[in-house]
Amino acid sequence: MFSYDEDKQLEKIKKYIESTYGQHYVSNVGGKNVQVQDLLIASGHAESFYIANAAKYLLRYGKKDGTNEKDLLKAIHYIVLLLNLNHPVE
Repeated sequence: MFSYDEDKQLEKIKKYIESTYGQHYVSNVGGKNVQVQDLLIASGHAESFYIANAAKYLLRYGKKDGTNEKDLLKAIHYIVLLLNLNHPVE
């Protein structure tokens, strides 16, 4: 079905995103664990943050550590967050 291994790349992206959840900074606010993402969404700043970070990692690609795959994975993760913010899966 896929001519260019997109299915394998999507699986790699999924594994990368899953791996980040052990790295997230969580604060206890009023007895509830809150991530920075939650605060960005609640304050209305998430969209700009996601766009800026996706751009940052795309622009950094090829400059820091060469053609670093992790920069692309990070950019994709922010794009997925932006996609979910503005076009959530129903």
